[in-house]
Amino acid sequence: MIRLRTDFFAESLGMGTSMVVLMPQAASGIGMEGSDAPGAGPSADGGADAGGAGAADGPAVPVLYLLHGLSDDCTIWERRTSIERYATEKGIAVVMPEVRRSFYTDEAVGEAYWTFVAEELPRIVARTFRVSAAREDTFVAGLSMGGFGAFKLALNHPERFAAAASLSGALDPASLPLELHTGHLAERVWGGREIAGTADDLLGLVGRRDPAELPALFLDCGTEDQLIDQNRRFLAAAEDAGVEVASRLRPGAHTWEFWDEGIQDVLDWLPVQG
Repeated sequence: MIRLRTDFFAESLGMGTSMVVLMPQAASGIGMEGSDAPGAGPSADGGADAGGAGAADGPAVPVLYLLHGLSDDCTIWERRTSIERYATEKGIAVVMPEVRRSFYTDEAVGEAYWTFVAEELPRIVARTFRVSAAREDTFVAGLSMGGFGAFKLALNHPERFAAAASLSGALDPASLPLELHTGHLAERVWGGREIAGTADDLLGLVGRRDPAELPALFLDCGTEDQLIDQNRRFLAAAEDAGVEVASRLRPGAHTWEFWDEGIQDVLDWLPVQG
């Protein structure tokens, strides 16, 4: 894998931000086999519009947008799991953006992180790295707040993603546990506005979407997790709407041990072509 920590200016945020990107590399080191995926290194010509940051000649590779949780940043998946090793085995690129404590929302008092992650980020990635823009090659997953973000992207833009996975997702923000309201989270993000009927209302959205148009959905949550009831409510809403969700409610809590195991299963589940 080629690992890049990328710092750039985001127009939608009006400030600089960061992401970590893992790109497959057709090379191997001691104890590891290289990926057979093509398009896995800096190109001689720089790639389209990339100014030298593109990827090698060859077909574009599948990409997983991997989203962080409320207390984390764009480096956390690398620091707490072996995502680089897991992605290498699958020959898939991984994009891990920074969204702070935004709940993947255009904040009432703050920045437009939903616009950033849903609109600007994919454009930046497409013109900078040789990753596929095809729906069948594009996936999203996340944990906790990132699980909410993954399903929010999938339900609001089903035409863009082949699959979406939520690990211990905070899927019903209207019923956030009180301990998550520290720092006036709800007031800063939503400003007291109603969530029902908006892009953040996942339980409502899953009932309003045509099941045939949705990407494949995977839900994983521990039965000892404080967010288990939210996940059960989402599954009930999906069942009522005739939306199939590959779900697994298993022993476990809101821990990295749980998510390290879960992300491996997500990568096995993703319908990666080739």
